[in-house]
Amino acid sequence: MSLAMRLAEFVCELKLETLPEEVVEKARTCVLNGYGIALGSHTTPFFPVAAQAVLAMDGERELGSTLLASGHKSTVAGAALANAALFHGRAQEDTCGVAHFGAVLLPLLTAMMENNEGSVEQLLPALIAGYEVGGLLETAYSAKTTAKGLRASPLYGTIAAAAAVAKMRDLKVEQTAAALSNAASFTGGILQSFGDGTDEWRYQVGIAARNGLAAATLAEAGSISAHAAFEGRSGFVRTYVGEECDVSALVAQLGKEWSISKVTFKPYPVCALNQTPVIAALAMHKQLDGAQPQAVRIRMNPTCVGYAGMDNIGPFSSLSGTLMSIQFCVATTLLYGEPSVERMSDFSDSAVMALMPCIQPIADPAYDLLSCCIEAEVEGKDQALVQECLVDHTEYSYDRSQVSTLIRRIGVETGVPEQAYEYLERFAETLPQAKLNDVLSAFKTIQ
Repeated sequence: MSLAMRLAEFVCELKLETLPEEVVEKARTCVLNGYGIALGSHTTPFFPVAAQAVLAMDGERELGSTLLASGHKSTVAGAALANAALFHGRAQEDTCGVAHFGAVLLPLLTAMMENNEGSVEQLLPALIAGYEVGGLLETAYSAKTTAKGLRASPLYGTIAAAAAVAKMRDLKVEQTAAALSNAASFTGGILQSFGDGTDEWRYQVGIAARNGLAAATLAEAGSISAHAAFEGRSGFVRTYVGEECDVSALVAQLGKEWSISKVTFKPYPVCALNQTPVIAALAMHKQLDGAQPQAVRIRMNPTCVGYAGMDNIGPFSSLSGTLMSIQFCVATTLLYGEPSVERMSDFSDSAVMALMPCIQPIADPAYDLLSCCIEAEVEGKDQALVQECLVDHTEYSYDRSQVSTLIRRIGVETGVPEQAYEYLERFAETLPQAKLNDVLSAFKTIQ
């Protein structure tokens, strides 16, 4: 049996009442984080660009799905694209491996629910289906596809979106398999925008959502789709990964190694790979006590240092560039403490510009993906200051109360009324019997 069919069977059999409680609770946490980060992203410049493009392409409608930061309405596909840029605006969306499925799935499923293309009761099963299908492939293959210059979020997110839409619409197994096969044909996404410090990646998640929606909609309409879309000679795995697809090994993990359980959250508005360097730099900022570092070495996993846009001292013209740069993130934090979007958007700060060339990222395989060590030489001190952070994904695997604290802290920074978070917390708490109006009411506070 093909991988598409086996994945489809898993998606169709997935029922909320038979899922482990910790899986369901993690999904609620992802919901709260996703909406909360989107609220706090209303001051970033990416939603207005996406919303303008959506209204030009899909038009404005009296009835439809809401563009959450403006109140305009458009198509489901249009709202998914515009709102995904909002969910991705602060770069504090959740992370599953190296993919940001929440920023793909939540805007899409929200638009579907508002347009009566699925019920709130189906939100958690659909969301979990997307994380599990996308996460299975991301875990198996992202190390190799990322090394080829492919970005995991759109590459695996398109397939995750197709799975989520199929579940939301309660498609049959054969239709769901066709949706996944279509998505394998429609997917893609490159990393060069990180290297150039530009904004395409902000919109990739919305395009992934639209493509996943199209994949499932075509399947529901009766598309004839490749049964070997994943394992075939010209299929997804051989084409993007460059190896054989072991269907049995992949399928054996479904329902046992839950991808959503490894989802992590970001305390700061920087790349996931820069979270620990920022935490280490915060600790060193206190040690420096106003002293100026003369030279800084930061040891990180080679994958981090080699990732597009990470080893970059500018010049910068977009927040997309600074939040990726190890040097900018560390320099800003060493000098000023906790980074904010406003601070990360100051592309000409003279002190940061002067310190960045003194910061040397060192690829060191002794450090895991989320660990690092900062060494700083300071004038007047005989020995370098050293701050080592040895952590794994559990450091950022927050529970719902921790996410609530995080999004409310961001709300203070960005002027979001507290009532908005009360709406969102009630929505997450009462799922699957929640009311979508709570979500829409939360976003009305920023329109």
